[in-house]
Amino acid sequence: MLTFSDYFSEKTSSENDNYLTDVFKSLKREMAEDKVGYYNLPKNSKKILTDLKLIDADRFSQVVIIGIGGSSLGIKAINSILKPINPDSKEMIFFENSDPITISENISKIDKEKACFFIISKSGSTIETTSIFKTLINHFNLELDNAKNIFAITDKDSSLSKFASFHNIKEFNIPLNVGGRFSVLSAVGIAPLYMAGYDVAAILDGADSFTDSFFRGDENHLLKKANYLYTNSKQKSINVVFSYADRLDNFTKWYVQLWGESLGKIDKEGNRVGLTPIGLIGSVDQHSFLQLIIEGPKDKIITFININNFQNSLSIPDISLKEIEKTDFINKTSFNTLINEQCKATMQSVTESGIGCDTITLDKISEHNIGAIIIYYELLTSLVGVMFNVNTYNQPGVELGKQILYKNLGKK
Repeated sequence: MLTFSDYFSEKTSSENDNYLTDVFKSLKREMAEDKVGYYNLPKNSKKILTDLKLIDADRFSQVVIIGIGGSSLGIKAINSILKPINPDSKEMIFFENSDPITISENISKIDKEKACFFIISKSGSTIETTSIFKTLINHFNLELDNAKNIFAITDKDSSLSKFASFHNIKEFNIPLNVGGRFSVLSAVGIAPLYMAGYDVAAILDGADSFTDSFFRGDENHLLKKANYLYTNSKQKSINVVFSYADRLDNFTKWYVQLWGESLGKIDKEGNRVGLTPIGLIGSVDQHSFLQLIIEGPKDKIITFININNFQNSLSIPDISLKEIEKTDFINKTSFNTLINEQCKATMQSVTESGIGCDTITLDKISEHNIGAIIIYYELLTSLVGVMFNVNTYNQPGVELGKQILYKNLGKK
């Protein structure tokens, strides 16, 4: 279960309520017209499970992911969060970047006989992904024809799709109306996470429940938050997610791509708009970035994410150390209590400094909660995108960089 609270000073007027109703209706139209497909993924992706159950997943103990951005960040986030409560899940190895040192280190971890390989690219021709895939084929002398340990996830009829068909490799398709950064609840995430041993049906159920609740009108806090972010965007253009759990680090990286690539746009009137996303981890970043938040420019809005029950009983020993006895008052306190009290104290310091913030609390780490918080952020992104009057689902700035790279590398 997720609970939400906010400390925003603005109250909505009846006129503004009408505007928010119109924004809500815009998302309902997007879903009904099926032009934007991620809304329906929690229901539609359950069909993938039928296909997956036909694969002998038990023969693999490693799941290798070859993808970048939306083709890896969501998978990595879910794996990081759920691994502690799923100790029997399989090792996941991620090939994302072109860094040769990391590529070489990851190659050394792979047992060819026990690994399955997922090459993931919506377009089918992502240069980092195809280059790394070639490297793995060459290093491990992978047999391609009728391969039972290689899986492709891509758009139907993409170049990667045609490659998979040519070699008779099992292929999963991403719906054409689902963008890469919104695709984690499609085959992009569901197939490899299933192979790794996670309960993906529960992840989809969590997302499905929250989506249904939102479109019933039961999650109006999301509209209120989107409106606060939008109306303050010129003065407070930095949106900070302050997550109080190390395992949420990769989730914040997923959020940064989702937020930055969806909302940093030129709007339909030609204005540059957007919100700069920053991901922090508490309590570590209390000792670095918090000073800037409290006494620096008031150009930030903060979201705190915390976990009520870490399902871990580790406590501080009842030991007194000479000359540092002043910390003895916390002896015998659980670290679960400590990190959540640190979160509360930081939030209080932020609100007392006049900085707008809100909180998202997970009652515990669970597949259901992870599905819910993923769809929460996707819905929030779509709401703010409507308010900014941008195309939330394209990325022309990214495409420009790709064109320059191809040209510089000598592509004719």
